[in-house]
Amino acid sequence: MTLILARPIASQRRTAGQRHALVAVAHMRLMMLMLLFGTGVTLVIGRLAMLALLSGGEARAGMLTEAPRGDIVDRNGQPLARTIDAWTIAVHPRKLIGDPAEIAMKLAELMPEKGDQAFFHRLLTNDVSFTYLQRRASPALVEAVNAIGEPAIVFDRETQRLYPQSTMAAHALGFLSADGKGMSGMERVLDERLTNPALNGRPVALSIDTRVQAAMESELGRAMTAYQARGAAGLVLDVDTGEVVSMVSLPVFNPNRVGMAGTEELRNNTVQSVYELGSTFKVITAAIALETGVADLSRRFDASSGALQVGRYRIRDDHAQRRWLNIPETLIHSSNVATARIADEIGAARMQAMFRRVGFDTKPDVELREKGRPLWPTYWARTTVMTTAYGHGIAVTPLHLASAYAAMINGGIWRPSTLLKVEPGRAPKGRRVVSERTSRQMRQMLRLIVQEGTGRKAEAPGYRVGGKTGTAEVPQAGGYAKNANVSTFAAAFPMDAPRYVVIAMMDSPKRVEANQFQTTAAYTAAPVVSRVIARTGSILGVIPDDHADVDQSDVLPLLWRAPGESGAHGE
Repeated sequence: MTLILARPIASQRRTAGQRHALVAVAHMRLMMLMLLFGTGVTLVIGRLAMLALLSGGEARAGMLTEAPRGDIVDRNGQPLARTIDAWTIAVHPRKLIGDPAEIAMKLAELMPEKGDQAFFHRLLTNDVSFTYLQRRASPALVEAVNAIGEPAIVFDRETQRLYPQSTMAAHALGFLSADGKGMSGMERVLDERLTNPALNGRPVALSIDTRVQAAMESELGRAMTAYQARGAAGLVLDVDTGEVVSMVSLPVFNPNRVGMAGTEELRNNTVQSVYELGSTFKVITAAIALETGVADLSRRFDASSGALQVGRYRIRDDHAQRRWLNIPETLIHSSNVATARIADEIGAARMQAMFRRVGFDTKPDVELREKGRPLWPTYWARTTVMTTAYGHGIAVTPLHLASAYAAMINGGIWRPSTLLKVEPGRAPKGRRVVSERTSRQMRQMLRLIVQEGTGRKAEAPGYRVGGKTGTAEVPQAGGYAKNANVSTFAAAFPMDAPRYVVIAMMDSPKRVEANQFQTTAAYTAAPVVSRVIARTGSILGVIPDDHADVDQSDVLPLLWRAPGESGAHGE
């Protein structure tokens, strides 16, 4: 069988060609449509991206503007002040629907620390549009108040400043105003830094060590209560950097509830209050005598009568030795008479020059804005020179004294104090106020005062404590109060290589059984220093050693001993 293949006719060829042309046109149109659609989608996505970028930038700017206030931490990173999210509970009294008496009763049950039913009833019926019921409220409290079902009670979230350690270091930290501005303490000093958006809430480290702060607050507070004192102050200062490791002022306040504090609680006694700090100044007077060449360690001064008449003033020794005393003995027995005679030879010019070098003529050199100005004598008569030599007639803050003692024992360099942590190698250079030799001699004598003199109760075994008592009558109108003292102990440790100054001061302690009915520094402030050093010495890196001590070969041969006497003593 033969197959015959027929050729397509012309009409069939034309139909096929038209079909291919139509398909090509359709493809072209589809491609153009897809291209237009793609372009449109691209434009939309681009526009959205641009809007996202712009709005994102604005959002980020808003976030930076509204960055939370930075935290304040101690030198080891422990939080002292934080910004947290918290609930607030408020009410619109004019929109109240329920019975005010019933709602007030329920609120009093939920928030008894705020007030009783009558208190809340006054808030609910007050003719105002809005008032707060509780700020920094817990979620549980918010839930309970919400369950009351009163529409006029409203809830909101806001940032709050929280001081997690409660009253700890309150005067160093300070507090904020209602609108979040620093009002005192380091909150005020660091206000701009803590709110700087560029820092994004980065914490600031203070020089405070919470462990040392807790010990000082505990011991000083216990003593103040036991001795029924009006106030107290305590400091621990690094002698090489000027860092304030502990700053305590009593009575204290809670920065979380600053509205409940009075003037006395808010006052920082370490830097705002000035005191006549008594015989603690004798150490500085002795240093001036040695530094200026007025006397050496062995030169003796007449204290044989136990009193010294200068014009209409009479200077007395509390525990008269009734003999001539050299400088070490003058400090050990805390002789006012011998100190006055030393100062008389030093003279007004040299006395003032040293007091100015250690900053006694200006406000304390520390970041805080709340600082007291010393009471500087307007006229330096002969009697003024004599009395300021043992801390009367001139008034400074406890921080002034701490900085001066640091200079006396650290090799002779005075440095400004600071409440900010100092990184290693960045301590201020300071200025020389006494020579290395004089500083070494002061360390020897301060150690002897604790070993054999008025500072025995400040000893902390193994820590080689040195220091000086100071008991001064409180000034009052027309003279001095005979039954009120400012009792201070200024100490340093370890005296063979001093690292820290410790100050404890009690304002007007009472004669009670706890201090053996004695209000002098030896019975009130010195024991506080002993307990603080014993509790914190190892924390501060000082290893107790019962065999180490300061070399006292310069001073021990100069001490007079009564037959059979093993040590000198006095008050």
